[in-house]
Amino acid sequence: MGLFDRATLAAGRARYAAAQGLRSAWYGAQMRAAKSRTTGFYRPDDPDFTPESGRPDMAALRKAYFNLFVQDRRNVEQGLYPAPRDVTLANLPNALKSARAFQADVAEVERRRQDRNGTEIQDELPEGSNRYPEYYRQNFHYQSGGWFSDESAELYDTQVEALFTGTADAMRRAALAEIAREMRGRDQRGVSLLDVACGNGRFLKTVMNVWPRLRAAGLDLSPNYTEAARKRLAHWPHVEVFHDAAEAMPLPDASQDIVVSIFLFHELPPEVRGPVLAEIFRVLKPGGLFVLADSLQFDDNKGLDGILEYFPHGFHEPYYKSYLSWGLTGACTAQGFARERETLAFLTKITTWRRPL
Repeated sequence: MGLFDRATLAAGRARYAAAQGLRSAWYGAQMRAAKSRTTGFYRPDDPDFTPESGRPDMAALRKAYFNLFVQDRRNVEQGLYPAPRDVTLANLPNALKSARAFQADVAEVERRRQDRNGTEIQDELPEGSNRYPEYYRQNFHYQSGGWFSDESAELYDTQVEALFTGTADAMRRAALAEIAREMRGRDQRGVSLLDVACGNGRFLKTVMNVWPRLRAAGLDLSPNYTEAARKRLAHWPHVEVFHDAAEAMPLPDASQDIVVSIFLFHELPPEVRGPVLAEIFRVLKPGGLFVLADSLQFDDNKGLDGILEYFPHGFHEPYYKSYLSWGLTGACTAQGFARERETLAFLTKITTWRRPL
């Protein structure tokens, strides 16, 4: 490597560190502000919380946090995806608007947390909402509107980034790296990709920015989030967003080359996870790849088990506790998937699975 190349590499790393450091500080400040106005908004040291696995190892947490950004930058340098460009002056007005909305909603989230009321949304849903399964009609995370309001769809990204101190997108990019490995040497125009539980389309937009001619689609059960996803993905008119359940996808058998699922399975009841895996297996082509990104589980990083235990205590996560000890490998192999890779990205685990030829 020449002197010019080394200088370019060093400059790129410096820009990355500055941008991601600023981003983490921004969202960390929002979370500290939220905590200062509540009695229990994400406090693993809550005196009412006694984890069976012991208190979180903060050194292990810091190490996992640091390693996330090291791996993210390494993926950029390996050419798996472009460097993130999410810290710009042009984004500042929206960032300020979202921060104000997040802080304004904190009191409502705390009210539900104090009351342990995670089903308030059931009294607010319009007629015809019985098309949605009962497990879905909840205020996950005690969030206002559940999955059933435009405000929730707009606020979700800021809520998640604040919760994870600006690491949510970096954790998602670990799944993007697996897609990139699969795309090497392939003509994107001939590759079909489905994002299951695409939410408001944030990750799928990232995918399309890298492979704009990919034959991609998103699927989500929320009417408000799917509408937000359509608006976010309007630049790519060939991308379709389906408003349907993951356990009954309106897609033909063996129609997808890649299926990705991010942060879905920990919000599914145990009895629904198998049917969703079966649907993913069904729509994948033989030889197709399934990328599953979700929370760490017990023993993935033992020092963090106490933090994982806290989530269902501090937030309305009714199925998360069962997910922590769910036999992911056994469930996937039972559907016929063959395991390939596993990567840990801070509080997220990414596993890849192949539908055999």
